[in-house]
Amino acid sequence: MSDADDRFAIIAALDRYAECLDTRDWAGLSDVFADDIDLDFGVWRASDLEGVRSNIRRFLDPCGPSQHLLGNYRIELDGDRATSRCYCRVMHFGRDEHAGKTYEAWLEYADEWTRTALGWRSVRRIAHTSMQQGDPSLLGSSNR
Repeated sequence: MSDADDRFAIIAALDRYAECLDTRDWAGLSDVFADDIDLDFGVWRASDLEGVRSNIRRFLDPCGPSQHLLGNYRIELDGDRATSRCYCRVMHFGRDEHAGKTYEAWLEYADEWTRTALGWRSVRRIAHTSMQQGDPSLLGSSNR
């Protein structure tokens, strides 16, 4: 693959993450993360893919619709390894007793990637929330 192909493949994996979260396609997270992913989201941490799935589900399953918008992709390639940083803006809508409430967050994802037989997979992510507004109680496990 060319450097451009590798960059597009990593961007596609990042976008797949957003799609999985917004469609609640938890199985699809294996298209993004390695089984032994080390993910630090600030309010929670996981050291494997199942831990990532269960933590994300704790927050999003009770929530209404969400939209994760990613951009400002910065990718550095080094053979079969890479790093990336991207911004993420997320809008969450409440449902049930939280109907009418919203919660919005601005984050940056910093990932370390490795090329596998199945494509690029993130092996480490640090998520940093820079701003937030609204009512985080509409998320399932809101410790913000």
